[in-house]
Amino acid sequence: MIGDPVRLKTAALLVLLGLLTMLAGIGQLTFWAPSETVTASVPSDTKAAPLTVIDQKLIALHDGPVKIKIQGEGNFIVATGRPDDVEAWVGETAHNTLTGVSADQKSLEVSSADGEATAPSPAGSDLWVSTEDASGDLDYTWNPPADGEWSLLVAGDGTQPAPSSISMTFPNNATTPWAVPLIVLGIIIILIGAALPFIAKALSNRRKHDDDEPHDGGETTTLPVQSSTAKSPGAEASTTQSPTVQSPVADKGRRPGAGTEGPALRVTALAATLAAVMVGGTAIAAQATTTPEATSTSSAAATAEGGTPVMLESQLQRILEQVASTVDAADAAKDAAKLAPRVDMMELQVRTQNYKIRSAVSAYEARMPVRATKLQSSVISTKRDWPRTVFALTQGEGNVVPQVLTLVQLSPRENYKLWGSAPLQPGTNFPSFPIPRNGTEPVPASDSTGLAYSGNQALEILSEMLTNPESPNRSKLADGQSSPYIAGALAYQADTVKNGTSANFKFTHTPVTNQTVVLRTADGGAVVVGRLDFAFEGTPKAAGDKLVLEDDSAVFAGGKETTTGMVLNFAESVAVYIPPAGSADPMKLVAATRGLVGASFK
Repeated sequence: MIGDPVRLKTAALLVLLGLLTMLAGIGQLTFWAPSETVTASVPSDTKAAPLTVIDQKLIALHDGPVKIKIQGEGNFIVATGRPDDVEAWVGETAHNTLTGVSADQKSLEVSSADGEATAPSPAGSDLWVSTEDASGDLDYTWNPPADGEWSLLVAGDGTQPAPSSISMTFPNNATTPWAVPLIVLGIIIILIGAALPFIAKALSNRRKHDDDEPHDGGETTTLPVQSSTAKSPGAEASTTQSPTVQSPVADKGRRPGAGTEGPALRVTALAATLAAVMVGGTAIAAQATTTPEATSTSSAAATAEGGTPVMLESQLQRILEQVASTVDAADAAKDAAKLAPRVDMMELQVRTQNYKIRSAVSAYEARMPVRATKLQSSVISTKRDWPRTVFALTQGEGNVVPQVLTLVQLSPRENYKLWGSAPLQPGTNFPSFPIPRNGTEPVPASDSTGLAYSGNQALEILSEMLTNPESPNRSKLADGQSSPYIAGALAYQADTVKNGTSANFKFTHTPVTNQTVVLRTADGGAVVVGRLDFAFEGTPKAAGDKLVLEDDSAVFAGGKETTTGMVLNFAESVAVYIPPAGSADPMKLVAATRGLVGASFK
């Protein structure tokens, strides 16, 4: 009966080991569970710099929201932008970049770059999708504004050091992979321990029963050996041997009780070893924190034709509102200086000259107002180097028809400016472009790849048709003279010649190539937006003949009459749709307008 106490002890040990194993698993989910967050801070000895960049790899290091705490002196800003935009804006300025987290998860890794000691204030830059303004300290929760990669720029006014006390709290990626296996294993060991006495007793009883009965293959019987020679019956009887029973080799040396205690001890040893190994690794596994490699979050939706759009639609709306507000203020005051922050090139020239005329000729018509409301279409380029261009189709108060606005950003630290505005031609639909979040591919003005004509060719054909109503390329542009703008321009020129009996007139329309922008449409075609210079020359036919100018032209010429000749100069803003290569459709003039920008006597 020695086996029963041993079996009970073995069972108790297994139950104890099972409980310990199960508790170890539960502990990983409770008192050994890792902290839900980790907080890392910028080292106190970090070199001061006017700008601090929080790299996109650091922001994307952990899944889930990232909390950022910034403390500094005075006012500062946290700006969100694409990594290449942030890098371009920083430029050659000295800056610190927060790139990662130290192995102990307590410090932020910082790389420093020497450079210019100051920078302009980043506040108000069109590059930023959003900004957070703060004074003294800021608790900021990072949430990506859209798909793709993002970086943060922290700065004061650009002349003072950026806040250096920055800490970031991330979701802890530590895992407890052993928790459930340990709990399950503990339950299994407990069940084995509880069942062991009954299983062992059943096995013991079976062996006792087996010992009382012969077993096939368990005994060896030696049969009588018959001699090959004949023997008498008596002799034959004397040679018969009694059967001899031999124990199987496996039973040799077996001790009493070994058949019942051996399996129990082996099970106990195995369970104990396995449990010890798993429990031994519990604390380490529970406290281990993984630091994944930074992953790119760029989205297929944010890449179209191999690039990321230069802005979100929300940025464009904000920029349009600022442009419209600037133009409204300048128009109301007839003050060209007010246009400077948001207007440039042709639009600046035309409105400036319009103010001059209106200041002298009260009846002269004002330019069409620029509106940000009712944004009907936005065309956002994927060309991420500079200059960058976007189109917007808007129609608000004072716009009889929608107008095409061309906005250009010349460099990272400059804001977008309105280069041109042109009303949509009556009866004309604006071409369809890829959705704003995908952006659209820009095309060099001289490139006709995939197009019926290059942008430069399209403007050349248009200018030729405006100059010569019998142009041989007339069929390449839809509707020819029936286009409202083309028909109006040709009629104006014809009437001038008809009514100017004492003068000879010459009209030329010439593309200005350095202001041409081409963006692809959704159907594989493109829209080219550009400027034409329209020159109107008049020369007296005979000595003593006079040319009389209108009041608006006289403002620039310095008088109304001339006997030597005159030149009137107009700027024309135009947009032409170019069909894709292989299409039988002609080009279409989408939008056009002109404005008087000068006049002089010869």
